[in-house]
Amino acid sequence: MKPFSKGLAATLAVAAMSAPVLAADAASAVKVTPLGSHDGEFCMMDRALIFEDPNGTRILYDAGRTVAGPDDPRLGKVDVVLVSHLHGDHVGDRRIAAVNAGKCDGPEASVVTLPQSNTIDIAVVKKAKIVTGSEMPAFFATKLKQAGADPADSLLVRFGGERVINGVAITTVPAVHSNGISPSFLSGPLADYLKAAGVAAYAGPPTGYVITFSNGLVAYLSGDTGITAEQKQVVAEHYGAELVVMNIGDTFTTGPKEAAYVVNEMIRPKAVIASHANEAATEGGAVRAGTRTGTFIDLSKVPVHVPLSGKTLTFDGNGSCIESC
Repeated sequence: MKPFSKGLAATLAVAAMSAPVLAADAASAVKVTPLGSHDGEFCMMDRALIFEDPNGTRILYDAGRTVAGPDDPRLGKVDVVLVSHLHGDHVGDRRIAAVNAGKCDGPEASVVTLPQSNTIDIAVVKKAKIVTGSEMPAFFATKLKQAGADPADSLLVRFGGERVINGVAITTVPAVHSNGISPSFLSGPLADYLKAAGVAAYAGPPTGYVITFSNGLVAYLSGDTGITAEQKQVVAEHYGAELVVMNIGDTFTTGPKEAAYVVNEMIRPKAVIASHANEAATEGGAVRAGTRTGTFIDLSKVPVHVPLSGKTLTFDGNGSCIESC
């Protein structure tokens, strides 16, 4: 047996000292958990993310169709719900009955949640605040009232403003997309008139979000957007976003090449989470060849994290991923 070397002793000593430091970092970090349609994959309809602040505040972003209602065991406590815009795949016009139903490229979202929405169902049961911009708060307040909840739980935060909830600061930022309300979310004569005319109601411009967590981490959630000047002037230069959740789905939103330009040249964060790819991006947890997700990863100059459903990513206050990366 070889003698115990001084070099090995030094290595073990460093490891012993590092362990509590890493544990402390994790305790003061932000956790991000994707809630997709299929465990361990990044699939066609995946939008929803849960952010957990170090102080325990939990924020659900764009519940959409892949959260199995308020009884989804993955949800846990929800303090705040964010909705970037009122399209069905974000607010939730229908939802999965259970995780892993259907296929990754065609999840079985068979439970209809109209006219209230998956978002409202979750917010009512969880007694969560819904924080939105534009004209969306009035829409959600009415829905909450119809569901027997408190309409005052629908809170407004407009561009340039800020809401602080449980030590977490939330603001909205511009997104270039659309924000029509399908007549299926409405009732009465107005719904009939809109449906007959083939148009939607309007809830003001869509938004993205900037969240400043209690550990100092600043995260930009793009919503559905194209390239905007505000991504540099507001998101990067004013707020200093270090973590970006970037839509990459193309046609309906920013494409992977355009998204790479945004993160490489305009925002330059420490880390990126791909979002809204509109594809079965992974198989067995690995990115499939020829996908938009793969293209985005190849073109990005900063670390890209694929939101595998149920896999929690942990970020320190500077935007660096420190666990499950």
